[in-house]
Amino acid sequence: MTKNIAQAAVKFEQWQPKIEQESYLTINSLECHTGGEPLRIITSGFPVLKGNTILAKANDCKQNYDQLRRALMFEPRGHADMYGAIITGAERDDSHFGAVFIHNEGYSSMCGHAVIALTKTAVESGVVARTGDVTQVVIDVPCGQIYAMAYSHNNVVKHVSFQCVPSFVYAKDQQVEVDGIGMVQFDIAYGGAFYAYVQASSLGLSLVPEQQEKLIAYGRKIKQAIIPQFEINHPTTAELSFLYGVIFIDDSPNQDVHSRNVCIFADGELDRSPTGSGVSGRIALHHAKQQIVLNETITIESILASSFSVRAIETVCFAGFDAVIPEVTGDAYVCGKGQWFINAEDPLKYGFLLR
Repeated sequence: MTKNIAQAAVKFEQWQPKIEQESYLTINSLECHTGGEPLRIITSGFPVLKGNTILAKANDCKQNYDQLRRALMFEPRGHADMYGAIITGAERDDSHFGAVFIHNEGYSSMCGHAVIALTKTAVESGVVARTGDVTQVVIDVPCGQIYAMAYSHNNVVKHVSFQCVPSFVYAKDQQVEVDGIGMVQFDIAYGGAFYAYVQASSLGLSLVPEQQEKLIAYGRKIKQAIIPQFEINHPTTAELSFLYGVIFIDDSPNQDVHSRNVCIFADGELDRSPTGSGVSGRIALHHAKQQIVLNETITIESILASSFSVRAIETVCFAGFDAVIPEVTGDAYVCGKGQWFINAEDPLKYGFLLR
């Protein structure tokens, strides 16, 4: 019988895979969250993705290593709402690095909460050399080049701002009949990904954790109803031409907060953060409807009341669309490190999902 628990714990910690007897792939990660939304940054062990662009690298992952995405996102290493980023080489000469975003369904074109966590950890780890209290980090992502600023105090990054790609309204004042829900009014806007924006109160929804299952069910149904009836075409890049998610909007119960967001994206994932690309599309929508003016900052919170601030800093014409450049600000935290073993003999090595 083990009597010295401390010694036993050390021995558990010293466990190593028996590589001479079993075949293992080891993948390491840095675990973060931004406003409660997880980000698993893959730091080593993942095959080097090929391609001259981030979209090409994402396609290489999809074609050749998608089983590793599933292994890292699905149970038992992850869960239905896990999110990750694979670090890649930069696409452009003036970018520091690139990132391929992964989730339960596949691959994202943009992810603001990931940009915030990547910027913080890039500066704190020395991937990007700190330049005083403010350090610029430039990241290539599938939808384009993202400029972020890390704001530090005593060598700790306290918050991050990033400028999103040109964001614009794609369709206003649309409606669709949704089975089991009825007629749903929505707008479509782009903030690095396309979202349908729906007023939660019009459907009797409340943006609180107690309604998470209903929000996921409604988000899935609305997305599935819109996709076959409303064609979405990105004006310059065909690979970005898809509806990524549904964002429910409602008032906030908290003072000094403009509103609350809940984004249901991918295969029914519920974003714990306010959604960086989502609020980018929203600020474009508010500006187009003359509800906010240029450089007016609003605070948008998540289902957990974590918040991003966002403003439109510039108006631009983007491929025929009246667009804005959003600036989104938030903070992230490192919550762990992971070492993941994928045993070739494990029948569940590439994971599974149960809700």
